[in-house]
Amino acid sequence: MSANSPLLLECKGIDKNYNGPMVLANVDFSLKRGEIHSLVGENGAGKSTLIKIITGVTNRNAGSIVFEGQSVPVEHNKIASERLGIAVIYQELSLIHGMSVAQNIFLTKEPLFAGLPIIDINKMNRLAQEMIDKYGFDLRATDIIDKLPIAQRQTVEILKALSNKASLMIMDEPTSSLTSTESAQLFKIIRLLKSEGITVVYISHRMEEVFDLSDRVTVLRDGKLVTVLEKEQISPAEIIRLMIGRALSEDESRHRMVKKEGEVVLEVEHLCCEGKLKDISFKVRQGEVLGFGGLVGSGRTELMRAIYGIDGFDSGRLTYLGKNYVPSVEKSIAGGYGFVPEERRLQGIMGGISIVGNIGVANLDAISNSAGFVSGTKEREKADKAISLLKVKPANPDVLVGNLSGGNQQKVVVGKWLIRDLKLLIVDEPTVGIDIGAKEEMYQTIERLACEGVAVIVVSSDLPELTRLSDRIIVLRKGQIIKEFAEGVVTEEDVLRAASGIVEGGTQ
Repeated sequence: MSANSPLLLECKGIDKNYNGPMVLANVDFSLKRGEIHSLVGENGAGKSTLIKIITGVTNRNAGSIVFEGQSVPVEHNKIASERLGIAVIYQELSLIHGMSVAQNIFLTKEPLFAGLPIIDINKMNRLAQEMIDKYGFDLRATDIIDKLPIAQRQTVEILKALSNKASLMIMDEPTSSLTSTESAQLFKIIRLLKSEGITVVYISHRMEEVFDLSDRVTVLRDGKLVTVLEKEQISPAEIIRLMIGRALSEDESRHRMVKKEGEVVLEVEHLCCEGKLKDISFKVRQGEVLGFGGLVGSGRTELMRAIYGIDGFDSGRLTYLGKNYVPSVEKSIAGGYGFVPEERRLQGIMGGISIVGNIGVANLDAISNSAGFVSGTKEREKADKAISLLKVKPANPDVLVGNLSGGNQQKVVVGKWLIRDLKLLIVDEPTVGIDIGAKEEMYQTIERLACEGVAVIVVSSDLPELTRLSDRIIVLRKGQIIKEFAEGVVTEEDVLRAASGIVEGGTQ
């Protein structure tokens, strides 16, 4: 491939394994100059690994990469990748808090006064503002990062990449934390980048975005290339079929609400927390999936953290398994009460240790002797059981959890609870950032737990997910219960109207 080729990047025969099963096997992947190219596949399909290889985060075992007509060596690294003009914008942004927009854009490459090792702040701010104005972004060079919403922070990441003269920009789940309005603005920016001749790799589990944006789509499954779809071949239904190897039936996305009569597992009475929660009361029963809906900032996550014992509350009473309960994390774990947090990467996993270690941390009571020494054999047995139950890929207990895909990280977080004598499980945003196939597996896991008599509380911003899974739905608004849907059929519109404060007789 010459420098004048219409291809910007060409990967051929890429293989990768982490001392175990193949994560990528003979994968070809190419990018044209100035195209928007989506990379899709279920969690564990190999998307993240392929991107890590292209960007020099990890090395390939076999295969060749040519970028801008240059052969990329196997010992490629992140710094070399950036020098080539490859930039990545991850879900977790890499901006420095406390610094301005301009400082973040020009970090490590600040303009200096002539002949002096002193940063020319005025020049740096001027250059940053010129870039901002060129692209019509709603920013000021002197804005402090901490005061900007997520959407504008993403814009700063894009400006950082442009300042490095990136010709390839990779965006990993860029709309996962954005509102629909903010997402629409991002799509305008992506199309603007394309018009400037910049190639964009777009990674998302939101099929409607892939359909709207993409010039081409590469589909991976189980570490192998399935196909590359041209513009006229792209449709959400076809992509899903290729990703999971089958078509989902309509019944798989529907679930009728049903009243459950099991024993009460947890009762919350008049729980209050200054500025966060006001007079919250509810019950959840054996075998019931109780859903919590509400807009961002409604108090859902704050409520879950309070009733699990992570955060305190000012007043109220909890009853767990028929006894008065003052929650703490230690008591909750010991009592068969599990919690899968929304921020799994920050609160649910330890990325730098293995699956064995992550599973073991939540099961120390079961794998330790009376003197407190951990049995390596028991720890590994627990990890093997969790891997088997949830089909974690790769099925290697020694793999670092940080090297797993998002869906498989979520399986590890859930798996450490499933191997306990579980009575109650809170799952906050169970499928955020994971693909359609992994979603189905997570739904089936939640439904199976309920069938086994476990009480499950599901918090979700995904309305189809919430209405499918829940036997009852409680909607919060401004820290209060605004509506409860207890029986019969509830629509997504019903939940959204309640969350927005639109109730019988007007608004709240």
